[in-house]
Amino acid sequence: MTDPSPQAFQVDLRGVVDLFARHLYSGPRVYLRELLQNGVDAITARHQLDPGAPAQIRLRALPGGGLEVRDSGVGLTLAEAGELLATIGRSSKRDLDLGVGREEFLGQFGIGLLSAFMVAGTIELVSRSASDPGAPAIRWRGFDDGSYELVETDEQLEPGSVVRLQPRRDAEHWLSVETVVALATEFGSLLPVDIAVEVPVEVPGGATELAWRRVTQPELPWGSSDRAALARYCEQTLGFSPIDHIPLSVPLAGVSGVAFVLPHAVAGQGGAHRVYVKRMLLGSRVDELLPDWAFFVRCVINADGLRPTASRESLYADEVLLAVQEELGRQVRGWLLGLLERRDRVARDFLRTHHLAVRALATTDDEMLDLVAEVLPYESTDGNVTLAEVVETHGRVVYATSIEEFRRVAPVARAQGLAVVNAGYVYDAELLSRLAQRRPSWRIRPLAVSDVENVLEPLPDVEQIVLAPAVAAANAALQDLEVEVALRRYEPVELPAMLLDDREGQHQRALAETREAADDVWGGVLGQFQREVPARQLVLNVANPLVARLLAAPAGQVREAATRAVYVQALLLAGEPLRGRDAEAMGGSLMALLDAGLGEAPAPGPRLEDPAQPGPPDEAPQPGEPRTDPRPDEPSAETP
Repeated sequence: MTDPSPQAFQVDLRGVVDLFARHLYSGPRVYLRELLQNGVDAITARHQLDPGAPAQIRLRALPGGGLEVRDSGVGLTLAEAGELLATIGRSSKRDLDLGVGREEFLGQFGIGLLSAFMVAGTIELVSRSASDPGAPAIRWRGFDDGSYELVETDEQLEPGSVVRLQPRRDAEHWLSVETVVALATEFGSLLPVDIAVEVPVEVPGGATELAWRRVTQPELPWGSSDRAALARYCEQTLGFSPIDHIPLSVPLAGVSGVAFVLPHAVAGQGGAHRVYVKRMLLGSRVDELLPDWAFFVRCVINADGLRPTASRESLYADEVLLAVQEELGRQVRGWLLGLLERRDRVARDFLRTHHLAVRALATTDDEMLDLVAEVLPYESTDGNVTLAEVVETHGRVVYATSIEEFRRVAPVARAQGLAVVNAGYVYDAELLSRLAQRRPSWRIRPLAVSDVENVLEPLPDVEQIVLAPAVAAANAALQDLEVEVALRRYEPVELPAMLLDDREGQHQRALAETREAADDVWGGVLGQFQREVPARQLVLNVANPLVARLLAAPAGQVREAATRAVYVQALLLAGEPLRGRDAEAMGGSLMALLDAGLGEAPAPGPRLEDPAQPGPPDEAPQPGEPRTDPRPDEPSAETP
């Protein structure tokens, strides 16, 4: 029988470090953030005992490529160090003394120190407690094989802690002065303590000496109302010069910051924002901080009330984050509404760059929808105008639901004075559909074939009778292409034909094709929804000289090919893709017209002789006979 008593797990420190490096943290670079975080927490704990104590963290290189991090924090006694550092992930009374879990602290001391094994083979901690001034200093030395040493030491040390790292093989670059300065600046530039790195500087005479370079700044950058200073901060931190900035604040969650408006258009997705928690950088590419429609801004915020994940590189999705996201979205929306109402240069620059963001918001926001109708320009047959201007001029809004449909009717509609709005771009048709319900007096509706037919000049009855045989012949030539021919006279004269279709007709034709390819059961179900609709119309322009010649041409293969060529031209002008039968019609009509224009192909005849050599070619010399036509680079047979 085996012993049923509980047994303790054995921890492989190398495996834990590998787990940290590959899965918990994004990479070894976070080791310095964890060390700074421990120092700040220790300083915060000491200030609860002595508010006048110094608040400093100093980083300097050690001989042999190591790094020393010294803080003026609360320090540790021998018992506290054993409790915190002997067991991985241990929570203890000392955690409460250090404030772990309370909002004024950043993280857990033991776990943060352990993360330094990602870059160091040996970690040494020398510490003296400020809460027990009579206690001697202690030295803890940990090794990456899982062992450690903990002793009291007579080393003279002010209250606080000193962490010394000796690099692992191939990790020396993480402890170099240049890397430490860069990481300390990135992670700790906003921390409310004095952080400095010892760096070599040149002095007169060409020599170098060591000096402290401060990496922190006393105030949050967005606390300033200086627009130029905020623009410089955006350029330095985010890498672009913003169109404008939006102050952000959620006091109940301890959130403050600024949103910078991008100067260039981006894809419609959430932005990557720079987030600090208790003024320590959490991440420079944090998503889900704002609603999806606010993809035109990049935020920099500090949050004291948001909860970081275990790796402290992203935010935990809880009720507080959802409430902050909603409130920040409301503030960005309020700025946007005010901007569009101003209609100044900033508003024009914004609309020119980020009109998609405005359209995206208007799909769900009625107030923004009303503003879109008043200020957002749409492409139309009258040029780029707002929907309100279209209603004021024409009393209604007729819109094409696709770019192809707009291109098909735009030349004729423009010449005939028919106003058509292009709603073929993303969000446009959805916005006009919502606006039609919100403002019924504007008479907003999709374009129909009848809208174009009603503005085209019909032919006199006599002319229709005279041209009826030509129309019948044209319909016969196009019978397999599902199109009917109609005659009108319209502007521009240069346009020989126009192809008219509507959404219902397209839907019914697609339904018929699906029904033909489906089995009997599914085809029967689809048949319940199918109904007769008018075919596409090829409206020939009688005023066009080419069409006039086509209608007057004698019956035959040439007229049939020309009719199909005019159809293909109208199809291409409409921007529609060619179906298989359309491509076949284009190729067949082109070949027929070429044959008619060039005549019959000549029969193969005798090969034409070179005029420079009118006689028959010489026979090849027999073996042993001299050549009589030596090449220029060969001697003749008579040459000795």
